[in-house]
Amino acid sequence: MLILMILVVVASGAILCAQSAINGRLGAHVGVLESAWLTFTLGALLSFLYAFFFEPQHDLTLFTAPRWQVTGAFFGVVYMLVIVFAMPRVGTAAATVSVISGQLLMSLLIDNFGWLSNPVIPLGGSRYAAMALLAVALFLIYRSNTRQAAET
Repeated sequence: MLILMILVVVASGAILCAQSAINGRLGAHVGVLESAWLTFTLGALLSFLYAFFFEPQHDLTLFTAPRWQVTGAFFGVVYMLVIVFAMPRVGTAAATVSVISGQLLMSLLIDNFGWLSNPVIPLGGSRYAAMALLAVALFLIYRSNTRQAAET
């Protein structure tokens, strides 16, 4: 079951990358805010329909949940605006690896310190190696982009 869930999350990451590339292109043609607006409007509609018809009852509502837990929605807005703006300017690979680098760094900090009520998973050699390898990947992709730009 764990392998299946990891595969589903990897597929979700692939979809997120494609969505970012599509929204980046759309944002370059119609505007960053318009592209983000479309994404959030459709997302709100689909989320509402899903919640209305399929979501089971929970102990808390959006109005009774701790305020810090609701801030995640604002982070989604920041992500969407930044990625729609950056994607056409830096390229899909550089933007995606940059996002993954930020996600990896923050996830390792959250794990290491147990932030946001998560279990503590300390940093170790393999986690440091993962950070280093991702930094190398980001550097190589950035270098490839700058070389390509210089040739054109």
